[in-house]
Amino acid sequence: MSYVKIQFAINDLEIADSIIEILLRDHLVACSQRTERIVSRYWWKDSVEQVEEWFVYLKTRAELASAVIDAVVTHHPYETPEVITLPISGGAPGYLAWIDSVTS
Repeated sequence: MSYVKIQFAINDLEIADSIIEILLRDHLVACSQRTERIVSRYWWKDSVEQVEEWFVYLKTRAELASAVIDAVVTHHPYETPEVITLPISGGAPGYLAWIDSVTS
């Protein structure tokens, strides 16, 4: 079994929590974590933008990554949200087993 951490950035806490609830309810992720506020600066449509955002981290099985990404993009307010997948190369066996049990 392989596992991933999926992260996305968002500027609306209510929508972030709503996305998290959907993913947990549907057992697409085992857990989520939300960071403190960050400041993001980036190019968008020929100008540099700045916005306050939060990162959301999600843990799941690799085979569910596409479904998680689709759900995040569907409910995210941005035209082109940052949603990326990072491989989990190992971990505590009990923790990985817990991800399996929650997302199966």
